[in-house]
Parts: sequence; C-alpha cells; structure tokens
Amino acid sequence: MHVFILILLYASMAQAWNILGGYCGQVSFGHSVFFGIGAYGAAMALVTYGMAPWPGILIGMAAAGLVAVVISYPCFKLSGHYFAIATFAIVEIFFRMFQVWDWIGGAIGLDYPVIEEGLWNLVWYSKTGYYYFALILFVVVFGVVRWLEGHRFGYYMKAVREGQETAESLGVNSAMVKLTAMAISAVLTALCGVFFVQYNLRVDPSMVISLDMAMKFVLITILGGAGTLLGPLAGAAVLIPLQEYTRAFWGGLGGGIDLIIFGLIIILMVIKQPAGIVGIFQGIRQRIAKARGKGGAEIGTP
Repeated sequence: MHVFILILLYASMAQAWNILGGYCGQVSFGHSVFFGIGAYGAAMALVTYGMAPWPGILIGMAAAGLVAVVISYPCFKLSGHYFAIATFAIVEIFFRMFQVWDWIGGAIGLDYPVIEEGLWNLVWYSKTGYYYFALILFVVVFGVVRWLEGHRFGYYMKAVREGQETAESLGVNSAMVKLTAMAISAVLTALCGVFFVQYNLRVDPSMVISLDMAMKFVLITILGGAGTLLGPLAGAAVLIPLQEYTRAFWGGLGGGIDLIIFGLIIILMVIKQPAGIVGIFQGIRQRIAKARGKGGAEIGTP
C-alpha cells in the first residue's frame, strides 16, 4: 500500500507541475520551494504552535501562491533555458535560507510529537487513512486540471505554449496567463507538500526543498507525457515503483542512484518518444485505427 500511496502523491505533484510546465510550456525547476512551503505550513501549526494542521495548510497554500507570483514575475521576463536556470537558482536560495532559519527548525527541521490520530490532526497510525487522504488529493488535483482543460484559461495556456507572440497578437495577455498558471500550480503543489509532511511526520529542508525533489516533478511528467491529463499518472506508475526498488536493493550504492536511472530512462524516452508513455499508447491506438480503416476499405472494395 505504501507504493500505491506514493504513486498517488507523486502523480498529484507532477500534475500540479504539469499546469505550468506541460500546458503552459514554462519549464520550472523551482516547484520544490512551493512543496516545502506547504509542508512547513502544516508542520509549524502542529509542532511549533500545538494546533491542528488546518490553519497552517491554508496559510502555507496562500504563502506558496504569493511567493510564486513574486518570484516568477521577474523570471517570466526570461524565456526558454534562461527561465529554467533562474528557477534552479531560486531552489538553492530557499534551501540555504531554510537551513539557517531557526524559527522553522533550521537544518534539523521539525519532528512531529505523538498525537492522536484522525481527521482533525490528519495523522493515522495505519496506511489505510493515508491511502484515502492521498486518493482525495489525487482527485482534487486531477479534477482541477481536467476542469482547466475544458476552460477558456486552459486554451490560453496552450496558446502561450505553442507561440507566445502569436497568442499575444490574438489578444491573450501572456504575462497574466503565466502568472495565474504559476499561482494555481504552486497552490496545488503546496497541498501535496502538506500530505508529504503528514505522511512522514517530520520535515527538514533536504527532504522538501532540494534539487533532486525538484527534478522528480519534471522527470515524472516528461516520462509520462507533458501537457496531457494522464501523463503524470503514467510517469509516476513507472518511476515510483522503480525508485522504491532501487532504494531497497541498491541503496548501499549511495543516494541519488534512482535519479541516475531516471535520467537514463528520460534520455531514451526523449530520443525514441518525446511525447512520453502517453504518446506510445496514442501511437499504438492510431496504428490500430489505421489498420482497421485499411481492412474496412479492402473489404468494401469490389
């Protein structure tokens, strides 16, 4: 059940990133910052102030959206690789800042005390409660993206992705579209961070605001198929079991072995099928449809 819970969590994380990176075409490596802000919001409410995590969840999500808008406004003046490099730098800045910030526990982080299980504290002693929590998170994040796909704003995002200048010539405010996409993506990412800290019962900067965590947002989505609804789920369904397998059997080789394997898989996927796993299935479906059409034409030929 642990693997299923992680698949739901990482699929939700990748889907949150997919709003900006897949549908809007802005490749960001800074989403671990929003993930960490959401995690620290819930943890501080419970550990530092002895409250239920709910106020911290709301504050963390709002803070993540605000930080996303503030830091992305200047970054969106950059484009392509320069935007991606800027988001790399943002992760490093927040990581160092959180490591020396005593109010949030510094590099040691925050450890949950023994508390009563249940919905009020969002803590359970068995995996079953977390499974349903992860399932609700999954439905919420995927539901938002599904709604965006059919909404006018979703078409605006795709227009900016396909050609910003062309979209602007048609009256689309590309700056506002990108900022809104970043804010929605950051808020949902922070919500995923809430689940992460409630599941692990502790948080420190290296767990949430790190480059390897930032890479997972991107790799899972690209492997599954960026800009598609099912892509993040397909990517998580492949990479998370692989991650757990490498951690269990090759963990002695040192940290990051899973990312090395992820990288090799991504290289092969980008070369052979840039559209990801979803692209493979779409290609198979098209070939089947083409074969059926050809067969029907031959049957109908006198």
